[in-house]
Amino acid sequence: MDITEPITLNQAVELALRNNKELQSARITLERRQAELDEARSAWLPNLSTEVQFGRQGQLTTTQSGFFGPRTEEFAESTTVNGNVQLSYDIYTGGRRGAQVERAERSRRQSELDVERLAEQTRFDATDRYYRLQNADAQVAIAQAAVEDASQSLRDAQLLEQAGLGTRFDTLRSEVDLARANQDLTRAVSEQRIARRQLAETLSVAQEVELTAADEIQEAGQWPLSLEESIVLAYKNRAELEQQILQREIGQQDRVIALADVIPQVDFFARYSFDNNFDSSDDVSEGYAVGARMRWTLFDGGRAFARARQADRNVEQADTDFARQRNAVRLQVEEGYYNLTANQENIETTRLNVERAEESLRLARLRFQAGVGTQTDVINSQRDLTEARSQFLQAIIGYNQSLNSLQRAVSNLPDNRLFESR
Repeated sequence: MDITEPITLNQAVELALRNNKELQSARITLERRQAELDEARSAWLPNLSTEVQFGRQGQLTTTQSGFFGPRTEEFAESTTVNGNVQLSYDIYTGGRRGAQVERAERSRRQSELDVERLAEQTRFDATDRYYRLQNADAQVAIAQAAVEDASQSLRDAQLLEQAGLGTRFDTLRSEVDLARANQDLTRAVSEQRIARRQLAETLSVAQEVELTAADEIQEAGQWPLSLEESIVLAYKNRAELEQQILQREIGQQDRVIALADVIPQVDFFARYSFDNNFDSSDDVSEGYAVGARMRWTLFDGGRAFARARQADRNVEQADTDFARQRNAVRLQVEEGYYNLTANQENIETTRLNVERAEESLRLARLRFQAGVGTQTDVINSQRDLTEARSQFLQAIIGYNQSLNSLQRAVSNLPDNRLFESR
């Protein structure tokens, strides 16, 4: 049994952000990146280790005086404990340690931006699906109104035919027009059901829940920025652009890490050790060692330089991807801005068309009822009104969708912060 549940746009966005699996996975990845960063930072601290070994052993010793002398046996036992404490620290790593920390920091920031990007996309998808459902609901209402208008026209034609003032041809045309209106209503209801399921899928709600749009169709708001200001703000806000910059910096750190393999490495160590035999008061030994080591790989077959060249190519690829992404961002902003402007102008035009079509239909009916008009005029006026209503609502929906697209293209609006992503 399906459960019908009305939902507002804000509720839909909140539900999508909470239920989106891809966004949940991105948050898990962000937590993992944080752990990797903590691991990399631990290299700045010394390593302290200890080892203690406890043991007890026994040994049987047999001695004999001469070839035929008496044999004596002696069983000796001993308990020993020994251990050591060692401190080590990498004094110089050829830049590897710092580069690994820098790389981990940028990887974590990339994951944070990925959460932001997915949160923005989730908000956009939920909003777009909601507007599509509103449009489907509006088309059903328009189709129902068209059926009512066609039914009224059919009744008028039948009454005039019965009174001898109309023709059978007018009645047949009205019946055909009513059948066409019912077909349009059936298609609109089907599209409405599809829109409801698409929204439910986007929000990840149960299959038995049938969502309906609770908000009225109205303009979602105004865009306060010029085109140039919108483009500049998009360059500043879009996570995809910063991700490419971070990818370039990761490539630079990879190069440092690769070349560190053929740079001298210096580390410091200090060790204290002891060995104690509990069965002998004199058998105790202690010692320590302090020193430094240098390791230097003089030849590795060219592996380090090959990895450095790979990192250089990755940097170049990141530069190319940044330029491509920047152009795509600009195009998205321009498309959203121009569509928004066009739909905003269409709203006023289509609103006037609805008023004219309503008046035209009223006059056409009066003329037909008075016998000075034709049924064709009424049917055409009904179609004009249905089309005008549809265009008016589509202009509003189109405006809201364009505004949603423009907000996605710029991102982090209205307060330049992440959408529920932290």
